[in-house]
Amino acid sequence: MRDLIEMGIMAKEASVETAKLSTPQKNKLLLNAAQALLDNMDTVLLANKEDVDNAIAGGIKGAFIDRLTLDKSRIEGMAGGLRQVASLPDPIGEVLSMNTMDNGLIIGKKRVPMGVIGIIFEARPNVTADAFGLCLKAGSATILRGGKEALKTNMAIVEIFRNSIKSQGYSEDIVQILEDTSRETAKQMMQLKGYIDVLIPRGGSGLIQSVVNNSTIPVIETGTGNCHVFVDKSAKLDDAINIVINAKTQRPGVCNACESLFVHESIADTFIPMVSKALMAKNVEIRGDKNFVEKVDGVVPATEEDWGTEYEDYIISARVVKNVDEAIELIRRYSTHHSECIVTEDYTNAQKFLNEVDSACVYVNASTRFTDGEQFGFGAEIGISTQKLHARGPMGLKELTTTKYIIYGSGQIRE
Repeated sequence: MRDLIEMGIMAKEASVETAKLSTPQKNKLLLNAAQALLDNMDTVLLANKEDVDNAIAGGIKGAFIDRLTLDKSRIEGMAGGLRQVASLPDPIGEVLSMNTMDNGLIIGKKRVPMGVIGIIFEARPNVTADAFGLCLKAGSATILRGGKEALKTNMAIVEIFRNSIKSQGYSEDIVQILEDTSRETAKQMMQLKGYIDVLIPRGGSGLIQSVVNNSTIPVIETGTGNCHVFVDKSAKLDDAINIVINAKTQRPGVCNACESLFVHESIADTFIPMVSKALMAKNVEIRGDKNFVEKVDGVVPATEEDWGTEYEDYIISARVVKNVDEAIELIRRYSTHHSECIVTEDYTNAQKFLNEVDSACVYVNASTRFTDGEQFGFGAEIGISTQKLHARGPMGLKELTTTKYIIYGSGQIRE
């Protein structure tokens, strides 16, 4: 097994090659990798079964197992994601501006690769394929570090990609993965300044904060998702039910799932029993304030901790609020600045919510589950950035690039 410094050196060398690849060359690599993934599906499924069995034996259950588990359709989806990335416009070389100065200098700005992108993530094997595909199309090499629970799956996928790349005459070190998933090695990876140009964590709040606090490399902070849905007094209640159920239960273990529900006090008597019945029918545990507890049997009293928790499970916190201002204030207090939704027919309240809620994605009358690169038309994504520098929201190809200035002169000198 290579040590981290050696991996960094190899990645740097591979990134020089990757940066020179033409769009057709990158697309061919991606399409061949997608086919190789399908051709070796049995290998991936066998490795994944071992990971899932070990996780279950270790006492892991629920949404985590769902995120970890692959089947034929999910692998086909991963291959489809690579093909989709191949079909997207190549951001590298795009000229963003070109201006002629008074002294005759022509100054332009264009997109260029990051170089080496490091990605630290948890038990979602699909991230392995997404990260490889996006980084390659963006002209960068990548070093991956997945969670221990998905190690065998991730290694099988990366080995397939490396073999596919090598068979076409390119450096397989375009993509590498750490075989050691210990925290110590992860921290060493966070210190590879000079080898890794940017680091992206994707996972729970503990992982993200560990990377932010320990990294000497620039970090793009992808967000934990304590996402909210506020049902205003003018909301169409059937729409509100559908939005809440979709946002909470369509995939409860993902970062854009709803974790907190706010209900306007004027509709509480009518809406609380309706939404509670619908949630409980989906086996969702409701942790509510006294209004929910008093109106519905089986609601668990919420604690202060519940309002700020990303459950990633069939659990939701719920409370009654006086108006849109209180909803916005509570979101400001507890939000992770990921995705928030207001369900309302009041234009003024909708605009107030859009203007005053400081999150990466703010919705009116739509599920927070749409916060996704593919849904936004970007293709696959590397994560949802909740920070404000460089990138915010779903991070697609353009967000994985940087820029440089190009200057054309005709002998000018500065006086």
